[in-house]
Amino acid sequence: MDECFSQPVTGVAGRTILLLDRISPDYNHTQLLTGTKTRALNISSYNYLGFAQGRGGCADAVEEAIKRYGVSTLGARLEGGTSDLHMISEALVARFVGMEAALISSMGFATNSTFIPALVGKGCLVISDEFNHASIRFGVRLSGAHVRMFKHNNMENLEAILREAISQGQPKTHRPWKKILLIVEGLYSMEGTLVNLPVIMAFKKKYKFYLFVDEAHSIGALGPHGRGVADYFGIDPRSIDILMGTFTKSFGAAGGYIAGNKQLIDRLRVYGHSGPYAESMTPPVLTQVVASMASIMGVALPSLDGPSSGKSVVLAHGNGNGVGVGDEEYHHPGPAPPSALPTWLTLPPQLASGIEGLTRLRRLAFNSRYLHNGLIKLGFITYGHPASPIVPLLLFNPGKMNMFHRMMKDRQTPIVVVVVAYPATPLVTSRVRFCVSAAHTKEDVDMVLRACDEVGDVLDLKHGLRRGVRWGVDEVIEKAAELGSAGAN
Repeated sequence: MDECFSQPVTGVAGRTILLLDRISPDYNHTQLLTGTKTRALNISSYNYLGFAQGRGGCADAVEEAIKRYGVSTLGARLEGGTSDLHMISEALVARFVGMEAALISSMGFATNSTFIPALVGKGCLVISDEFNHASIRFGVRLSGAHVRMFKHNNMENLEAILREAISQGQPKTHRPWKKILLIVEGLYSMEGTLVNLPVIMAFKKKYKFYLFVDEAHSIGALGPHGRGVADYFGIDPRSIDILMGTFTKSFGAAGGYIAGNKQLIDRLRVYGHSGPYAESMTPPVLTQVVASMASIMGVALPSLDGPSSGKSVVLAHGNGNGVGVGDEEYHHPGPAPPSALPTWLTLPPQLASGIEGLTRLRRLAFNSRYLHNGLIKLGFITYGHPASPIVPLLLFNPGKMNMFHRMMKDRQTPIVVVVVAYPATPLVTSRVRFCVSAAHTKEDVDMVLRACDEVGDVLDLKHGLRRGVRWGVDEVIEKAAELGSAGAN
């Protein structure tokens, strides 16, 4: 079991990763390092856009930041720990997500757990998806607000709870709630499912509640411009009250952000516990955020006048399929103007142009759909949306977790995976969670599919498509282009 959940690694958690080899002389009671290392294909890390790199334009920018700022600001945000780099980063984040203002925090978990108590309190109601992250649950618990859970992504159950909460008011007194806050995730980390944002926005207009969307896994990974679920569905992000996200998944950095209107963000700076008590984000991490985000956005050329000059671009509403879901025009903020970046930051042309960022977004979308649809065709049962870079493969029996992990790692080309079980998931839905990256090549995904096909036969995991309807692994690989585009149109 320790081998599944406590595998030590070294080096950059990129397309491949170095595992520190261990042996156990006492039947896994203890593990001893052998001093050797094994390079494995890494489909376990949150490296959606492949920015976890030790070399390249972003790494060079981080090196320059260390020379200029050092490795720490040595203070909390409200106590001498705010530099010009913090303000530049927050302005860029706000522009990237399409909101008026943003506030960054040095830890993703703390972004939820320390800022939610500043949003709601006693006399308020929080309605939360049952599969929301532990950081959300912890923050709600600290706030003292009343909480109601609704079944995962079940819009009928959500509406029933909304109607009851509004009509009945607070328990015992039946006074109206001071505030009703709905908290959902854009992309659920254990399920790979997308929030049903179009329906929730219709409910928001009808029932007048506040909406908090946690985009920890969706920001940078979804949408034609990588700007999350609002971008994916073609919904104006400013119609959402609060957007939260992290920098650990798509940007190769650390920390998180809260974005909303300026009045709200200014209040959170003072009343959120991270402001006075938590160490501010370090300059190297801030620079990684700025450089990777600018690479996705592209940097506008000052001499051009048009959409590429940083002006917002009016786009048709849609979810990438040309299906409109909103009532107003969606204004995409366009590339970053040069003034939005530090004057000393120079990105290589392929990053500054935005071409590399767009290529990574397209590669991630292809890899996600290819792996998801390929596993289904092989006969496996998977969860989640085809566009999700998180692809859960159901094992059901928790006793098969160790064997799946070991058999993948012991292949001629080792593959390191994440297996998940209770209490992170229900006991009977133990699973493998693949995390797809833009750094993966088509051949890497081929390798994963071949390995799953062989291991799945040995462990009897193919309980989806019946025999005769399933595809062979060679057919799946041959039709990769078809599978990689299925669900995109």
